[in-house]
Amino acid sequence: MRHTAVYPGSFDPVTNGHLDVMGRAARLFDRVIVAVARNDQKSALFTPDERIALLRQSIHGQPHIEVVSFDGLLIDFARQEKAAVVIRGLRAVTDFEYEFQMALINRKLNPELETLFLTSREEYTYLSSRLVKEIARYGGEIHHFLPPHVAAALREKFAQSPQT
Repeated sequence: MRHTAVYPGSFDPVTNGHLDVMGRAARLFDRVIVAVARNDQKSALFTPDERIALLRQSIHGQPHIEVVSFDGLLIDFARQEKAAVVIRGLRAVTDFEYEFQMALINRKLNPELETLFLTSREEYTYLSSRLVKEIARYGGEIHHFLPPHVAAALREKFAQSPQT
């Protein structure tokens, strides 16, 4: 049995890099739960419901992947879902230090929960939601970085409330 894995994140918005990690995780596990974090401390461009809808449309037709939201501690959510593994994507060495700290804290809080790091494919090592939003904010081309429906939603967000 290959078990259940949780891939948590804000996904604001979901990028092709996120989708790559999800697809690769789905080949390793029977069930991958993409867990959209609801965090009142972070100001997201998309609401949790919008992020969930964009993710669900992005993974349509992939039966091993499901999308839900969660708040609170990741270890509690993972325990509730009977997940044995947390998936984390690594783009560069700079990601590793933070992700390693989180993995150690999660292991201390729940020794049964493993963290699996999946390194980004080379073409996604530079890609982040934050950078894509910055490009979109100033009208730059974003179609290489996002699924078409996500790019359209992002352009629409900035058209509704232009930011400087």
